[in-house]
Amino acid sequence: MKPGDVVWVEYPKANGHEQAGRRPSIVLQDDTFASGSPLVLVIPLTTSAGVMRFPGVVAVLADVSNGLTADSYALVFQLRAIDRRRVGTKLGEVSPAILTQLYEALDNLTGHP
Repeated sequence: MKPGDVVWVEYPKANGHEQAGRRPSIVLQDDTFASGSPLVLVIPLTTSAGVMRFPGVVAVLADVSNGLTADSYALVFQLRAIDRRRVGTKLGEVSPAILTQLYEALDNLTGHP
């Protein structure tokens, strides 16, 4: 797995506003560095445009490269470390421009310049 891969993830039952169930997600972890880790850093996606009101959301338009069938929204503010066994099939990859936006959103959320 590498940053920008779009994969299916089976999220565990959640509380409150956390994402749960099977949904596409974007990998942020690079296995050339962290392949020995039992966890993977992922950003869940949703098709609900209403989330754009929150900070740390990036729009991801569906296209052939990313494998999404509907325009989606990357919930960077819900970045998660999940067990590798929860990661399923790879759908595709986001563009370098989207990956840059994801990192910028993460920087803004963490107060990184």
